[in-house]
Amino acid sequence: MHLPPDVRRIAHLDMDAFYASVELLRYPELRGMPVVIGGRSVDRPEVQPDGTRRFARLRDYAGRGVVTTSTYEARALGVFSAMGMMKAAQLAPEAIILPVDFDAYRHYSRLFKKAVAQIAPHIEDRGIDEIYIDLGDIAEDTRALALRIKQAVREATGLSCSIGVAPNKLLAKICSDLEKPDGVTILSHADIPGRIWPLPVRKINGIGPKAGEKLQALGIGTIAELARAEPDLLQAHFGLSYAQWLCKVAQGSDDRPVVTRSEPKSISRETTFERDLHARQDRDTLSRIFTELCVRVAEDLRRKNYVGRTIGIKLRYADFRTVTRDVTLPEPTADAAGIRRAAGECLRRVPLEQRLRLFGVRVGALSRPEAVKANAGIVQTAFAFGE
Repeated sequence: MHLPPDVRRIAHLDMDAFYASVELLRYPELRGMPVVIGGRSVDRPEVQPDGTRRFARLRDYAGRGVVTTSTYEARALGVFSAMGMMKAAQLAPEAIILPVDFDAYRHYSRLFKKAVAQIAPHIEDRGIDEIYIDLGDIAEDTRALALRIKQAVREATGLSCSIGVAPNKLLAKICSDLEKPDGVTILSHADIPGRIWPLPVRKINGIGPKAGEKLQALGIGTIAELARAEPDLLQAHFGLSYAQWLCKVAQGSDDRPVVTRSEPKSISRETTFERDLHARQDRDTLSRIFTELCVRVAEDLRRKNYVGRTIGIKLRYADFRTVTRDVTLPEPTADAAGIRRAAGECLRRVPLEQRLRLFGVRVGALSRPEAVKANAGIVQTAFAFGE
């Protein structure tokens, strides 16, 4: 299928089970097996005297971690990303469990994006494992071009990807998921009734779990049903702007351009604890975690060449209630001690009687250091958690 020459050609490339696939390069003996990546305090496999490796099984995992990703074999057993590890262990007790290795994933991310850029340079980076590509300036058959990009990715990384090509980003993202893994899907506006409308509304990027549940309660389960829904009904339950957006995307309409360079609004780090921690009883542990998060955010800022003025924290209590606080500094910073000092000020503004399950640190209001005066006045002061 070819898209008409006057129609935009936007591709969405999504690496197939990216983290898990990178691990299978390292452990090829696990191919075809259910493998789960994630959790906390998971050890790398042990090498046995005979040279084989001994892998941990999901049934032996104990802790509060969550699944980062899983192979397609594990997904067939019901194990998906963001699922609690203990629930995953009930579904697939014999699955292999491996720890995450973000350094390796970032390495392969750079490799596949570089390979694509050599063919189609107009790329919008959407994360470690996905990109949008504007193919409009390349005079080549759409399917042949998509296959050439896929082959370049495989040669550069040894990994497979799936590509959807459509007149806009909304449809391209949906398409890239239709023939996974290792698929190519090309869609025109004329294909929307047959290929897009029968899909669940959650296939539209931007319709989350809560919106999906509300739509389901209204008897709207598919994109076709959303396309036929009365605008007044949607507005009554979702408000004017979101209702207008729902009507628009149900028709496959999306005029967003491929943005080849975008500035992040904030940089953050957070962690979910293995067990609920108390600000006083577990003060030393929380202080160490607090410092580590601030140091990692500062490293991220320096690596990406940013400084920020707004420092914020995020706490999630044992009852899943979440609170945030932030403070704006007179001058932007990327200094770990300065970030920790400001985050400590935020911390003093939240109740700490309940146990905590998650803690996060965020830096916003970002700017480039060369555009502002160097911030040399941050006091290098250490604070204990909750002090």
